[in-house]
Amino acid sequence: MHSPTSGHLDNKLLAALPRGQFNLLAPHMTVVMLAQGAVAYETGDEADYVYFPHNGMFSLLAVMRDGKAIETATVGREGVVGAMAGLGLYRSLVRVVVQLPLTASKIASPQFRKAVAASVPIRDLAIMYNEVLLTQARVTAACNALHPVEARFCRWLLQSADRAASDTVTLTQELLAEMLGVRRTSVTEVAGKLQNEGVITYSRGIIRILDRPGLERLSCECYQTLVEHEATLT
Repeated sequence: MHSPTSGHLDNKLLAALPRGQFNLLAPHMTVVMLAQGAVAYETGDEADYVYFPHNGMFSLLAVMRDGKAIETATVGREGVVGAMAGLGLYRSLVRVVVQLPLTASKIASPQFRKAVAASVPIRDLAIMYNEVLLTQARVTAACNALHPVEARFCRWLLQSADRAASDTVTLTQELLAEMLGVRRTSVTEVAGKLQNEGVITYSRGIIRILDRPGLERLSCECYQTLVEHEATLT
C-alpha cells in the first residue's frame, strides 16, 4: 500500500528534502493531472500555485507582443515551477505550458511561503532552482542564436526524452516549430533527415529515439552543458 506522501516523492526535489522539512509541505499538497497544452500561468499572471512534477514536462515560453513564442527552459520531475512565489507575491514573466502530459504535486503559494519562512532548506530549494532555470534560459538563448536547427532539434529531443523518462515522445510538428522558433517546414526536413539516418522514427506526432548515442553526437554542446550544470545544483 502506498503512503499518502509516496506520490509527492516522485519529484526529485521533494524527495531530497529532510523528512521534517518535507512534512511542512506534504499536508498542504494535492496531486493533479495536467493534459498536454494546459497553461499553468500566462505571462503576467500571479503564480497562485507551485507545481512539483512527478513526470512529463512543463515548457517555459517567452511570448512576444505579436503572439509568437519560443521556449526558454523546461521542467520535469527534477524541478519545480513557480517556486519564487515562496519569497513573495510573484508574477510569471513567461507562459508556462504542459508540453508532455504530467502529474504534479500542487501547493497554494501562500502556504508555500509559510513553509519557506519556516525552513532554510525549502528557501534554498526555491533560490537554487531559480538559478537552474536562469542557466537554462541563458544556454537556450545562445543555442538559438548560434547553432543550426538540426543540432537544436536533437538537443531539444534529448531534453524531452529525459523529462519523459522514455525514448518515445508525443509532439506535433507545430509544437516543435514553436519551441524551436522555426518554420514547420524546417522541422519536417530535420525530422525526415534523422529518420533516414536511422536515429529516430517520426509518425503522427510520435517520435521514437532509435539511436540515442547517435542523437547525442548530432546535438550541439548545449545538451551536455545543461545536464552537467543541473547535476551540480540538484
